[in-house]
Amino acid sequence: MVNQAQVEVAGQTVGAIGRGLLVLVAVERDDTEASADRLLERLLGYRVFPDDAGKMNLSVRDIGGGLLLVPQFTLAADTDKGTRPSFTPAADPATGQRLFDYLVRTASAAHPNTETGIFGADMQVSLTNDGPVTFWLKAQ
Repeated sequence: MVNQAQVEVAGQTVGAIGRGLLVLVAVERDDTEASADRLLERLLGYRVFPDDAGKMNLSVRDIGGGLLLVPQFTLAADTDKGTRPSFTPAADPATGQRLFDYLVRTASAAHPNTETGIFGADMQVSLTNDGPVTFWLKAQ
């Protein structure tokens, strides 16, 4: 949940939103289009924004907020052992890009205020976290 967020690549802003959700997206080996559909359903309907009484009761769709999707394969890292992450849980790059692109297409069709980062790019992500409120949301 952010008051604003943006992604820059090579000094150029490629995606930016005001109030809404900054979503760092990791694609794992067993993820499918159905996983992406379920994740999008949850993202658009997840009630994390306050209503008039201050209770988390409104979704990004309810408030007309932005949705900034940023590919972030490192979230799929296995950090259980050693001093270096293993990326074996992550999908291969081609599958990761295919599913991220699918998520972006379906999100853009369902929620007009959707912005993105660029898969595989060296991105600088900045945000003003609201609260701060941060959740780890899985498609399951």
